[in-house]
Amino acid sequence: MRKLNIVVLRGGPSAEREVSMRSGAAVARALKSLGHGVQEIDPVPGRLELPAGTDVVFLALHGTYGEDGTVQEELEALGVPYTGCDAAASRIAFDKVLTKERCLAAGVPTAKFLVVEKVDTPWPRGWNPPVVVKPVRQGSSVGLGFVERVEQWREAVAEALRFDTRALVEERITGRETTVGILDGQPLPLVEVRPKSGAYDYHNKYTAGATEYFCPADFPPELTRKIQEAGLAAFRAIGGRDYARVDVMVESGGRPVVLEVNTLPGMTETSLLPKAAAAAGLGYAELCEKMVEMALRRAGCACSAQRLGAKSTAGKV
Repeated sequence: MRKLNIVVLRGGPSAEREVSMRSGAAVARALKSLGHGVQEIDPVPGRLELPAGTDVVFLALHGTYGEDGTVQEELEALGVPYTGCDAAASRIAFDKVLTKERCLAAGVPTAKFLVVEKVDTPWPRGWNPPVVVKPVRQGSSVGLGFVERVEQWREAVAEALRFDTRALVEERITGRETTVGILDGQPLPLVEVRPKSGAYDYHNKYTAGATEYFCPADFPPELTRKIQEAGLAAFRAIGGRDYARVDVMVESGGRPVVLEVNTLPGMTETSLLPKAAAAAGLGYAELCEKMVEMALRRAGCACSAQRLGAKSTAGKV
């Protein structure tokens, strides 16, 4: 098997830089363990330079620049294969309003919402708490706030608008929070997320021991299929390709409500997409290599499977 020259882009300028650095370091270790040549680069927007002989770029960026279609456009201009969704799908998924509009057009259930742009916006007429407030264009629960009482409204809007010019306000859906991993166009086993206290916010997401994860989630088979179908429908609605993670809230009556589509989900060894892949029989290093193989295959590199010794996940997802 010929070694590939792989560039892992991680870090970047966004509020999710720290998470991205951890994802990139884990991906680089995994690909190196398989014998590939790996170089990690912390990119500067508008000044992206790749080493000569780069075969493929692995995107471990999160947030602005990495997930909003910008770096994808730069790589497309360079003619270099890269992992994950293309620029168009990335732009849609990074904008929570566009994502919700695409989901609604495709008949995918999503929470009632509105958009505010000013801190002094009054409490919306006809709405009752609780609601969720978050930046339209951010991830990793950055700027996320939960409004249980009207008195908390102004503070939550101000926090969300620190990170974007628009804030998304959603009715708060209660139920079992679940993620649908998508790999090569197929849903992976479900991961259920259960914070030990409070909601699945930035603290509970990134504090060791603060949240319990169950994979595969213990839903009945018919409901499992229904949740996976909702996740896959949302993925298709934004024009996704290769892989993503779709966050879903399952109401007590069994209705899956799509929350977000993450086109570049966390990629540490303990992140949700790798957990789902492991439940499907695909180890972490194999998952990283599979993502590289998909990028090369899509770019028309017929030799990619031979280069990578890629393993099929057919029958596992």
